[in-house]
Amino acid sequence: MTDLSRSALILVDIQNDFLPGGALAVPDGDGILEAVNALARHSFRAVIATQDWHPPRHCSFSTQGGRWPVHCVAGTHGADFPQTLLPEPVTHIIRKGVLQERDSYSGFLDNDRATSTGLDGLLKGLDIEHVVICGLALDYCVTATVLDAVQCGYRTEVVPQACRGIAPDPGDALKKLEKQGVLLKSLNTF
Repeated sequence: MTDLSRSALILVDIQNDFLPGGALAVPDGDGILEAVNALARHSFRAVIATQDWHPPRHCSFSTQGGRWPVHCVAGTHGADFPQTLLPEPVTHIIRKGVLQERDSYSGFLDNDRATSTGLDGLLKGLDIEHVVICGLALDYCVTATVLDAVQCGYRTEVVPQACRGIAPDPGDALKKLEKQGVLLKSLNTF
């Protein structure tokens, strides 16, 4: 059994609006929930969920000149975690994309690449050395979070079974991560 005492599980944007029926649904997004819940039951020091938490007129919305439909507006059902995601293991929530004029794909930094979400400080404060990352969408927010975790110096692993992307084939996104030294890990190796 793996020692997870200096490890954190990061659940990226597993929210109603990214699941089937949501405003910006990831195909088969709900297909990760069983794997995510199984991962979260392991003895990680922390289980951290990131959450898009946008103001009503956020810059990423197509109604404001952005590229995405209105999604994950702070305080709405779409921004909530699904009821099928076990809440008990989650120890911390990092909200991102909270400023009207700036988006944030990564759980670590806003898209301006200068404004921190607080995730790196939280991990360092918890004495975390190793992160396991999963969630939605693999080819956007998960990849951005993983690459920033590597940049911040964490030993970083991704569990493909617990990720879904917008693109039907996850191969390109996973190859990009492996080239950066990210380990792809199977659910049954924990």
